Amino acid sequence: MPRSGNRPGAKARLAVQPVRRQNQDMREPRSDRMRRRQDGAAGGREAILDLLTIGPIEVEGQLFEASNATLYCKIKHGGKSAACVYKPISGERPLWDFPRGSLAGREVAAYLISEAAGWDVVPPTVYRDGPFGPGMCQLWIDADLTVDLVALARRSDHAGLRDMAVFDAVVNNADRKIGHLLPTARGHLYGCDHGVCFSEDYKLRTVLWQWRGRPLPGRAIEALDRLRAALDGRELAAELGQRLAAAEISATKGRVDFLLKHRVHPYPSEEWPAVPWPPV
Repeated sequence: MPRSGNRPGAKARLAVQPVRRQNQDMREPRSDRMRRRQDGAAGGREAILDLLTIGPIEVEGQLFEASNATLYCKIKHGGKSAACVYKPISGERPLWDFPRGSLAGREVAAYLISEAAGWDVVPPTVYRDGPFGPGMCQLWIDADLTVDLVALARRSDHAGLRDMAVFDAVVNNADRKIGHLLPTARGHLYGCDHGVCFSEDYKLRTVLWQWRGRPLPGRAIEALDRLRAALDGRELAAELGQRLAAAEISATKGRVDFLLKHRVHPYPSEEWPAVPWPPV
């Protein structure tokens, strides 16, 4: 696994310097807090990734209800600007079932998987250094606040939502809450908070079980075929190798193979809670 690279005292500085948006209290309800981020603020996808990677990060706020340190930031470079989320490793809460300092890398790996398959369910995400040390930096999405997220999560006729369910099965998402759904005004659906993915053990916990046991649609099979081919390629293998253990990458390939073989949405585990708590 990659080393966390924590700088001495980074946690302490983070703990004593809570920040907010100027003239705005960031202690907003979870249901509002997670409906966020807007794609396209900085141009095309490559331009956005470049901006997230090299632009200076200016911290403007902290999302206090997040389990790990989650900072709202602005980033500017070369005449382009965008809002972003910065999650430094130094602010990660240790978990018993995931290696210390690995959550930021898993968020980046989730983005790489989404892009390789063509799902586009994860906002542009990079791994980089920042004001509180290395971590992940992700484009902020301003979600459509008129959408009823509970009703959305229950739909079975939403193509983007079904894509996300297949994506979650591939990355073994242990925490797909309703509040992690980010529908945009243009009709696209993103998801966020993918730090607890890619475990070798089957830990899929999600609110999206409405397709369990049902045949995968043709678009899902095509996406899985693209992803499987990419996983055998050098480029994706090298990128994932920087963020995940070799056994975790192998387990991801195994899940893709399993889905392609049986061509049905998976069932919940009998040994692991099926739905995260709280579900919202």
